[in-house]
Amino acid sequence: MTEKHVTEPAGTPPAGPGPAKTDAAGAVPPEAIKAVPLRHPWRWVSAVVVLGLLALLGTAFANAAIEWGDIPEYLFSARFAEAGLNTLEITILSFAIGLVLGVLLAVMKLSKNPVISLFANGYIWLFRGTPVLLQLLIWYNLALIFQVINLGPIYKNEMTEFMTPFVASLLGLGLNQAAYMAEVVRAGIQSVDEGQTEAAQALGLSSSRTMRRIVLPQAMRVIIPPTGNQFIDLLKTSSLASVITYTELTQISKTISSSQLNVIEMYFVAAVWYLFFTSIFSIGQFYIERHYAKGSVRNLPPTPWQKIRASMTGRAAG
Repeated sequence: MTEKHVTEPAGTPPAGPGPAKTDAAGAVPPEAIKAVPLRHPWRWVSAVVVLGLLALLGTAFANAAIEWGDIPEYLFSARFAEAGLNTLEITILSFAIGLVLGVLLAVMKLSKNPVISLFANGYIWLFRGTPVLLQLLIWYNLALIFQVINLGPIYKNEMTEFMTPFVASLLGLGLNQAAYMAEVVRAGIQSVDEGQTEAAQALGLSSSRTMRRIVLPQAMRVIIPPTGNQFIDLLKTSSLASVITYTELTQISKTISSSQLNVIEMYFVAAVWYLFFTSIFSIGQFYIERHYAKGSVRNLPPTPWQKIRASMTGRAAG
């Protein structure tokens, strides 16, 4: 027997369960979707807790035995201004020493010469493995080992005359910073693909020129952020120089408070100076990072002024 195929007229609904379709004239529009925002009650709870803690902290300081009038009186005094300049001087010079030596040590550590690489590794191991305060004390008391510093026809003097608090601070902070900068630079150099070096060598560039013209410019995007953090950290670490009587912000705070008996007030003044310096250098770090990010991101992050302007006009920052 042969099966008979029955053709049904067009428009006949298919057999079986299911809702019947309506024609275009009787179509029912879909119901509008009601979007219910997700509730976050714990955000409000955490905000209330934080505000409560801040209120308690403010009340505690308001009722504390603090002579608040001493803070603006000494904040812009000549002694604190001079100490602030000394802090900047020792920070910038120490960082310059650390940066130059750090780049040199990073290149030495990556060298194929085992002697040079071993020396760089030993330097980094020594200065990273001992506290900065201990290094400052060793440099300052170096006259107990060497009574005379003799550099031949260049310089010769008594060690007690040469190793002043400034020189001891410069050596202690700068040489220690070099060990950390060496690791920062090394990580940045190794972040550049090896194919860049191979391509440069194939074009006939020497190793030193390849490092200067090809590798380091690309590594700067990785090097800049931790370098900025290292500089700000060094700015605060310079307070350790007060132990060897170098006149910086912490030292002048202790000197004034010992005679005026306003210890906490003077430390608050020093804190304001440190916060001011770190804020200025943090802004500078942001713009430097933004400059070197041009080749790696599509849209540069908005500047603080662009964010303020966007919030005032209601447009997207950029």
